[in-house]
Amino acid sequence: THTHRQTRARAQTMSLLNTPSLVKYDNPVLLSRTTDKKSSRARGKAQLSQTTGATFQPGALSSTIGPPISGKGKGKLAPLNATQKKSEVSSETEDILNSILPPREYTEGGQLWVQSVSSTPATRLDVINLQESLDTQLQQRQARETGICPVRRELYSQTFDELIRQITINSSERGLVLLRIRDEIRMTIAAYQTLYESSVAFGMRKALAAEQGKANLEAKILELEAEKQELAAQVAGLKTKCEEIERREAERRAVDERKHTEEIQFLKRTNQQLKTQLESILAPSKK
Repeated sequence: THTHRQTRARAQTMSLLNTPSLVKYDNPVLLSRTTDKKSSRARGKAQLSQTTGATFQPGALSSTIGPPISGKGKGKLAPLNATQKKSEVSSETEDILNSILPPREYTEGGQLWVQSVSSTPATRLDVINLQESLDTQLQQRQARETGICPVRRELYSQTFDELIRQITINSSERGLVLLRIRDEIRMTIAAYQTLYESSVAFGMRKALAAEQGKANLEAKILELEAEKQELAAQVAGLKTKCEEIERREAERRAVDERKHTEEIQFLKRTNQQLKTQLESILAPSKK
């Protein structure tokens, strides 16, 4: 597992280094061997001295700075000349460059390599080549012209870093101002990205809540439909019962009406008979 992890990390590092960057870097410098941690610092200094071709010797500083001033100022160092001031300014510029664009470190063959940004001043041709390289990589890596595109953002970020490097070499103050602008832009983009991610998460939560509410509503709909069918069955049963009752009541009413009619007819006949008998009884008495 450890071997696979190392292989994967090495592959990621090599892919990062093999990817062409728009920022101009110096040649890699061997810093130390990762297998020997005790003597890594000494070997790093030795490799740096071999690379730069400079070695530190006692008394070299005093000989470089110059002899002490005689007289009242005995024991004091002579003022720095223009070359030494220029070297100090160059060293300060390199420090600012390394703080703005940190060196890249990678391990290859058990050795630790460091690659710093170049401190070579840029010319007009370098700026033209930078623009052409940007257009070429935008086409080769198929960056989208509109919308959100990580590839286009990465390439323009590298281009801005390269412009910061070029301007910092000529004027470190301008480079530091551009560094603040770059950090502000990155912070704004990070804030928008955080807002986008939070809005996506909020939308997902709302969608899940809506799905859950939809499932509850669907279950409620099924329950109501079952209740509706049950009530419809009850209504149908009650209608049938009502029709049966109405039919029975109609039959009973017809029977009652027939009986009532027969009873009226019987009473009329009886009345007529009684009336005839009464008239026959009263008729002889009148004679």
